[in-house]
This record gives sequence, C-alpha cells and structure tokens, in this order.
Amino acid sequence: MKIWLVIVVCVTALASCKKENEVKCEPALDAPFNLILPSHFPPIEFPEDNELTEKRVELGRRLFYDTRLSADNSISCGSCHQQASAFSDNLSISEGIEGRVGFRNSPTLGNVAYQERLFGEGGVPNLEIQILAPIGDENEFDHDVVIIEAELQADPILNNLSLIAYDRDIDIYSITRAIACFERTMITGGSPYDKHVLGEESLTEDALAGMELFYSEELACGTCHSGHNFTDGGFHNIGLYEIYEDAGRFRITSDEEDKGKFKTPSLRNIEETYPYMHNGSIQTLEEVIDHFSTGGLGHINQSELVVPLELTTLEKSQLLAFLTSLTDLEFLMNPELTPLN
Repeated sequence: MKIWLVIVVCVTALASCKKENEVKCEPALDAPFNLILPSHFPPIEFPEDNELTEKRVELGRRLFYDTRLSADNSISCGSCHQQASAFSDNLSISEGIEGRVGFRNSPTLGNVAYQERLFGEGGVPNLEIQILAPIGDENEFDHDVVIIEAELQADPILNNLSLIAYDRDIDIYSITRAIACFERTMITGGSPYDKHVLGEESLTEDALAGMELFYSEELACGTCHSGHNFTDGGFHNIGLYEIYEDAGRFRITSDEEDKGKFKTPSLRNIEETYPYMHNGSIQTLEEVIDHFSTGGLGHINQSELVVPLELTTLEKSQLLAFLTSLTDLEFLMNPELTPLN
C-alpha cells in the first residue's frame, strides 16, 4: 500500500483518541482477560488505554471474522489470516474483494503482541492503527468506515459488547482497539522446540543438530532470527533480487541503503506459513535454505551476514528438522481463536 495511506491511517486514528473518549470499563460487566504466557516468554506491554478485558477480546474476536468490514461482505481479517496456517493464508500474494490481488504475502499473526513495527517496511507503529490500512486499501477491504459503523451499530450483539468494553456505541475507535486486543491473544509457544527448552521433552537428533547449526557462528541464523519469537524486529536485505520491484524499508525512510530491506519475519510455525518472502516468491522451506546456502544474488544493500555457506545435503535436512520443530499444533487448533457463532 502507498505511503500516503499509512499517513492518512495514522492521522485518522490519532484524531479519534481524544480525552473525551477515554475508556471507562464497568467492573461489574467486564473483567481483565487472563492471558497465559509460556513461562519462558517475556511480559507483554499493553497500551494504557487498551488493556485486555474479556469483552474487548470477545468483540475483537467477532470482528476479526466479520465480513462486513469489507465493501462486498466477502472477506474478513480471517480470510487472509487463517488459523490452520498460523494466521497466514498460503497464497503468494493475498487477495481482497472481487479477487483483487494485494501487495504482499500475508504474515503470520502468531505473537504479534510483541511486534513494535508492522508491515514489511515497518510503517505502522501499533495494532490499533494497523486495521485501518486493509479497510481502506482498494485491493483489500476497500470500504468506508462510516458505512461500517452504521451497519455494525445496528447489530445488537456487537453494539452491546462495545458499550460494555469501551463505554460507547461501536465505532472505528472500538473496532480497531477490539481487534487489536484479540490479536494480542494469539500467543504461540508450545512447539516441540519450546518443550525442549523447558525440559519437558527432547528434540530429535536431526533437530538438535539443526539447532546447533542454526546458532553456529558460521551460519549465524540466530543473529537476525533471535529471541523467543525468532526475530530481531529489524530490517535486512537478504539478496533475494538484484533489482527489487518492492523497495521495502526505503518506502518509509527514502534512504537508498534501505532499498530491498524487509522486517525479519518470525520463524515460529514456519512450516505452515508458506510460501515465503515478502512476495511469496519461494514456495518451500527447502528452497529458502538453498537461497541462504548459495549466499543471495549480491544486491548492493545485501546484508553482510548473507554469504555462501555451501551446506551439505545432511546439513540442509538437519536445518529443516529444526525449523519444523517450531510448529505449535496447539496454537493451530486453539479453540479460543476460532470464529464465534
């Protein structure tokens, strides 16, 4: 989407955040949401004006799967972010209303609560603002927030939830914040790798060998794919192309050195979030490993960490075994994240 859209999105959201709209939750009707984090995860910093509550999460859950957010009532957030695919959609480029082709591959929403900058170029600062982008994008929902508000205010279930959760009729303020609340409950940390870290079970020999390779000084995969969520949150050019049609981080900074740089994706559930890269141009994990083994195509801004590795067939299979150990089946089937009737 265009930079001007991001700017409009930010201005629109900020305009709605006036003091007279401060949240006033009724304790008797709403209660804090008990979000259970894996013991090896750090705490989440929630916005002061949008702490998790039961009704906010329920409202967001209903809205996340509500097709009325799109102009022709055909798609929802859940169309491009499907739970079985770790809240991605397995298309190279996601499709909007009327089959319109979008701009990029849909990223996973697993552990999105920990992300500070959203979209591949990092142009949106938080989840509350993010939802406005697909609503207004002509290749996604292509809808008008005024029309959305009027239609949803006529829905007694949603409007009542908004009154309880945000002390106001449902509007773009409560819509964006409720969806953000629900998305922050998408915590994934129950993979075989996590159980190994916690001492609950052991990884296979191949996965252990792959983990050693992953964190080795020679491969240095863990430099960018670091921390509990396997991302440094930074922006890197991995030499995917000699000339990038999508300029990535440059779209925000206008710095020539940022051309072709994209935010490091999380590797959690990577087995289920194919195809890969910002444009879905690589179909399999085996091909991703091959790309890094050959050292990229040598773009002028290519990261110095992307160098020829000349991995053996065995090493590639071991890396693959480690990456697939990051799949959290409980997350993919968590009933608390499915659509509500």
